[in-house]
Amino acid sequence: MLVLAGVLPDFRLQSAGGDSATVIGITAAVGAGVFGLLSALVWPILVRAFLLVPALVLGVLVFFLNGSLLWLALSLVPYGRGSTDPTMAVVVAAAMSAASSATNAFLAVRDDRAYRHRLARIAGRRRRREGTGAPAAALGTPGTVFLQLDGLGHGVLSEALEAPAGGTPLMPAVAALRARTHRLTRWRTDWSSQTGASQLGILHGTNEDVPAFRWYEKESGEVVVSNRPTSAAELQRRAVERTGDRGLLAQDGASRGNLFTGGAKQVALVLSVAARRGKDNRSRAGYFAYFSDPANATRTAVSFAGEVVREVAQSTRALLRRERPRVGRGGLYPFIRAFATVVERDVVVAAVLGDMLSCRTAVYADLVGYDEVAHHSGPRGRDTRQVLRRLDRSVALIAKVAERAPRPYRLVLLSDHGQSHGETFEEAYGLTLEELVRAGSGLQVPRSAGRTPSGSEARAAARAALHRPEDGRQEPPRKPARHTGPVVLASGNLGLISFPDVPGRLTRERIDELRPALLRTLAEHPGIGFVLVESAEHGPVVLGKGGAEHRLESGEILGPRDPLAGLGVGAAGAVLRTARFPHAPDIMVNSSVDPGTGAVHAFEEQVGSHGGLGGEQSDAFLLSPLELSPPVVPGAELVGAQAVHRVLRRWLAESAEPPHARTRSAPPEGDAPGAAEPLPAAYRG
Repeated sequence: MLVLAGVLPDFRLQSAGGDSATVIGITAAVGAGVFGLLSALVWPILVRAFLLVPALVLGVLVFFLNGSLLWLALSLVPYGRGSTDPTMAVVVAAAMSAASSATNAFLAVRDDRAYRHRLARIAGRRRRREGTGAPAAALGTPGTVFLQLDGLGHGVLSEALEAPAGGTPLMPAVAALRARTHRLTRWRTDWSSQTGASQLGILHGTNEDVPAFRWYEKESGEVVVSNRPTSAAELQRRAVERTGDRGLLAQDGASRGNLFTGGAKQVALVLSVAARRGKDNRSRAGYFAYFSDPANATRTAVSFAGEVVREVAQSTRALLRRERPRVGRGGLYPFIRAFATVVERDVVVAAVLGDMLSCRTAVYADLVGYDEVAHHSGPRGRDTRQVLRRLDRSVALIAKVAERAPRPYRLVLLSDHGQSHGETFEEAYGLTLEELVRAGSGLQVPRSAGRTPSGSEARAAARAALHRPEDGRQEPPRKPARHTGPVVLASGNLGLISFPDVPGRLTRERIDELRPALLRTLAEHPGIGFVLVESAEHGPVVLGKGGAEHRLESGEILGPRDPLAGLGVGAAGAVLRTARFPHAPDIMVNSSVDPGTGAVHAFEEQVGSHGGLGGEQSDAFLLSPLELSPPVVPGAELVGAQAVHRVLRRWLAESAEPPHARTRSAPPEGDAPGAAEPLPAAYRG
């Protein structure tokens, strides 16, 4: 405070006529003490009062709340005539909180024994407050932290762990884990390669009837969106009802930053309970736990502002360099990016550290920063590399605290999917998927889309199909049917088309009757790889170019080439599984895939996308401790989020075994694809 008073012109610790050095020193000491006391007593109350305020607003309020406390502290000082204007109070309070945070961190690092003792004391106090008795570490069984690096594919991670000639890896902390104590395993996602399907399967054991990130349900007339609180709550309810099990984290678990709870009672920033209110399930409680410390609040707010500036600078540089592919990065996106890469990261990491200090049995946390930035900057962009470096520091911090926690912990890193690069469908062809569908249906489209080659060809084909002459005579006019128009949704490079005016799932034959040119328009388009539709005669059928067909149930392939060729050996099975979902749309389309580069065309504004098949989006990873059994037997492939759930359950069961019983070195036969693994009663939810 003395230093700031000497540097800043509008911050004084003495009266206008001047005071002695003694009075100034006493004023500074008492002012700092009152500020610290107010921060300890009043700040938590203020933060709790603002829990209902949106997170972005809370980040801005942090500065003003802190400055108000300093201004109040100076007004209460009985010595001298300290004063400051409101603007300067914000600056001074931020600087003092940052200095306090740095000092605490320095003292903790310098005295390792005292630091470990402090961690143990905090853990014991929290356990007593929660009424859970002695820490589970007394039993000698390790806990498990599952840390999800959202959207980080197996290939990108492998590159980040390799050290260039004469240099260090992009992610040195994760590289050290792989080199010494962990194994890296690739796993393949379902057709719906996105967080909603993958995380639901991982945490709750089933992602049945989740065809995409968003889809239309005819019986309710609603669009289900995985990252909408009401939709996430409904998907979780359906999963629990289907399995009869609460989830992976039902046994003394914690869920942090996820879409779903996994059955955990301890939650923070979990979307499926975001709308609830209650002592055990207030997802915003994670904000309170973190922002109740003004030093945390100040540090995160400063980092938030820095990230906004960084994004503006990076997007401006990309614009000036005319980098391609590129999508718009204006509006609220800089703030959304800053929230994902700073606020959510800090809150989630702090919650995980608290869980380890509290000796929780299982923790599952999601860090979403890479996925958010990769959507706009590309999976291997310069911007995303910076995010990976910061994620590595978060992993290093969690691993270091795990070594000092009262209970031993095993750290498992994993991802829910990868990302594929490529220019958007609209950028490549001049019209959106919805405009192509409308053109192929003979419906009105914007003039700009109708003038594109794709749009004009689709409209011409639709007109020819709808007004086809028979026996040299013009077909008599019909009374037009009443249509509300198709509902066209996108999930990365996966498109979903539903016709709400016709109940039930439309068959191929019925679609050809109502919209004769649509299916062929879609299948023949250069930006679309294949089309899935239900045939009344042959069941699920995949359509491709040149009249190609793949009848999934029989395996029969017609035409010049299998429409699923080049998408991997499991593509047909993944598409068939989705085709059997009750809420599969009338038509599903997957964008084309460049066989050389793996590039796809997202139907959304994304240069890095996921949600369908093609490229690296289906290649996720598991980085697991060597002391746990291998995820699969040698030579086998780990396929699907539900299989990952069984592996994680097995690892929790192994951790619960007494030390003398941990002799298993290979996964049981029950981990074969499609098989269920018997579990101890305590881990069946």
